Amino acid sequence: MPDIRFIQDIAVTTDDALIVVDLQTDFMPGGNLPVSEGDRIVRGINRILPLFRTVVATQDWHPKDHRSFAAAHPGKKPYDLYEAPGLGPVLWPDHCVQGTKGAGFHPDFEDDRATLILRKGYHRDIDSYSVLKENDMTTETGLSGYLKTKNIRKVFLSGLALDYCVFYSAKDAVAMGFEAVVIYDLSRPVASPPGHLETSLKMMEDIGVLFVMSETLLNGSP
Repeated sequence: MPDIRFIQDIAVTTDDALIVVDLQTDFMPGGNLPVSEGDRIVRGINRILPLFRTVVATQDWHPKDHRSFAAAHPGKKPYDLYEAPGLGPVLWPDHCVQGTKGAGFHPDFEDDRATLILRKGYHRDIDSYSVLKENDMTTETGLSGYLKTKNIRKVFLSGLALDYCVFYSAKDAVAMGFEAVVIYDLSRPVASPPGHLETSLKMMEDIGVLFVMSETLLNGSP
């Protein structure tokens, strides 16, 4: 268990939204970019879906020649360090290519409960870890506007991966005026490069992101 503080006195309200980040087949064991134990959070996410009136499910949705893929850079291999505007800090295996099975949701995920499905990362030269803003730090996905029209003030985040898409989404949520709560046991990290997970957790705490376990939400529901 990491050295972070978990809150115990929180309950879901109608002003809250759940964001399920990239619960896709390619990020599951056996997929092209597997996150260890990624499949083990699906059932828990399904359990908390009924607590929320607003549920956003996101998908990486890359073109086949996306520049975040190591295959797009001759001589490079997956997980090599790489920095370029809108890309990095590492290169990835081909994953979540538009229209492929790997880009689909885990088959057990109850995505029919989502009030919005948002696709990101479809610009060839820019990655999109955050569900709110692409990696050029300028282009918005439109999710912030959607949430604000629904008077959402607090977002709960779960999914894959904790130290990438969940991390960047939580950072942007705070910067864009939302309270951000990461459901720790319903997220899993890539943990690459070494130390990235620990740095991500500390940065989230430092900017006011909260951490909670799913049982706290379930026990606090009416």
